[in-house]
Amino acid sequence: MQLVCLDLEGVLVPEIWIEFSERTGIPELRRTTRDEPDYDKLMKFRLDLLRQHKLGLRDIREVISGTRPLPGAREFLDTLRRDFQAIILSDTFYEFAMPLMEQLGMPTLMCHKLEADSAGMLVNYHLRMANQKMEAVRRFKEINFKVIAAGDSYNDTAMLAEADAGILFCPPQNVIDEFPRFPVARNYAELRAEIDRASASPPTK
Repeated sequence: MQLVCLDLEGVLVPEIWIEFSERTGIPELRRTTRDEPDYDKLMKFRLDLLRQHKLGLRDIREVISGTRPLPGAREFLDTLRRDFQAIILSDTFYEFAMPLMEQLGMPTLMCHKLEADSAGMLVNYHLRMANQKMEAVRRFKEINFKVIAAGDSYNDTAMLAEADAGILFCPPQNVIDEFPRFPVARNYAELRAEIDRASASPPTK
């Protein structure tokens, strides 16, 4: 049995925090793990900014509902799911991602959760588990799935390395340079070709 695990942001949808920054006019929300490698520090910074601007869960959902998947993403995913079981593994949050999941045909998504108070203001975030992308792939392999994984950035490389086959999709050059072992796909046609190629190869274990 074969399973395809896909990252969400940068693969099927735009970077959600950057999109949210542009739509709200708050440039500080464009900061990502490339700017601040300490994820806990970054998330607390983001939540503080949202409180300062009095943006709650309802506001986030309204803004994100106007965001669209990347061009061709829905067609790619629909075609992929005809031939493979597909799961999206992401470090985003359900509260951000669910409007986009509806536009993608409600694929299975594993990510994290945000916590809001009684007024709908965000007060905390909760990781499903540390290194959840890599750990999910590891568990899928333990129950006898051959796993093909695709992601776009540094925080996907542990998942790609754990999979039977890992593919980089439209990655930045620094990731290509640091991880030359992974093939690179520049569009959905190339990504599908790499998935099919990996599917025809024997599993690593």
